[in-house]
Amino acid sequence: MADLGKFLLVTGIVIAITGALLLFFRNGVPFSGKLPGDIVIQKKNFTFYFPIATSILLSIILSLIFYFFGRK
Repeated sequence: MADLGKFLLVTGIVIAITGALLLFFRNGVPFSGKLPGDIVIQKKNFTFYFPIATSILLSIILSLIFYFFGRK
């Protein structure tokens, strides 16, 4: 039961931090879409955006966070 409480507490904190960041960055995350490797194709009435480099960077950062918090 204590593990569930810890999980819910951490989940709530992550949601609160995410909400605060979304309020702070109203126009989006500053580096999002501007990394080398992100694909942006713009035509007349069509825009295709595929953030490969941003996804890889976010994956590495989250993996490191979960790795360090998972090492009890």
